Parts: sequence; structure tokens; C-alpha cells
Amino acid sequence: MTSSPDPLARTGLPQFGDDDPHIAYNRVFFALLRIQRTVMPGIEKSLREMGIADPIWYEILLATEEAGKDGIAMIDLQKRLFVPQYALSRHVARIEKAGLLRRAARPGAGRGQILRLTPQARGLHHRIWQVYMEKIQAAFAPHISTDEAYDLVRMLNRLYR
Repeated sequence: MTSSPDPLARTGLPQFGDDDPHIAYNRVFFALLRIQRTVMPGIEKSLREMGIADPIWYEILLATEEAGKDGIAMIDLQKRLFVPQYALSRHVARIEKAGLLRRAARPGAGRGQILRLTPQARGLHHRIWQVYMEKIQAAFAPHISTDEAYDLVRMLNRLYR
């Protein structure tokens, strides 16, 4: 016996007591914010215990390591992470102070910079990733299946600009 889908789930009609079905988009946005606020404190605490002051350090270190020995230009990192230049510069300065990154002037005209990992930072993203894996899976796995997670990721990826 197969269960039939919820008929309201695919009608485009208002749900959750909303008068306007377009409120669904707002509900998605605020649900994502609430999920982030409930999961991130545990991740942040575990990362701080490892000496990682901010979760974005993972993405910065990973992108820099993936760039290899040539490093990654700050402008390319900014575009990849969707982070304003001033905020990225602040994070990079802190990571550099922690001894995990080196900055160098980008060859050619302009004031661009290239980031490279220090030997101490090589492979660090693997340890950071383990924190994310543990915390995210503990938060999501009891509530959605892996198929639902993949479906959700496909939907959310359409929202990137």
C-alpha cells in the first residue's frame, strides 16, 4: 500500500493558516535562520576549543588549501564566499595572526593579495570538518532522511545568485 501525497502540499494554496501563499517564501527564510541559530552555537563552541575563532575560517582555509602552492587571490575568495571585502580582510588578518595563513602582494598592478597556508594549517580543514559533520548530522539525521536532505539541497542551491 502506498501513501498518497498531501493534497495541499502541491496546490499552491496558502497553508499554515496564511492568507497569502507567497508567505511561504518568508517562512523558508526564517526557518533557515532559526535552524542556523540552533545548530551554530554548538559548532562555534567546538571550533573555539580547537583555536578556530569563527566558523568562516573553515571555508577560508579550505579554499586556500584547494588553491595549492600558488595560493588564492583575496578577490577570488571574496567572490567564492559571498563575503564583503572588509569582513574578509578582518577574518584573514585574524587567521594570519593565529599563524595559519600568509598574505603576499599579488604580482602585477593593483593592491591585490594572495593567501597561502602556513605549514601549521595544512590539513586543518579536515579536523574542522569533523566538527561540522558531527554537529550537523546530530541535528538533522533524526528529523529527515538522506533522500530528503538531498532534495532540500537541490532546492536551496537554486537560491544562489
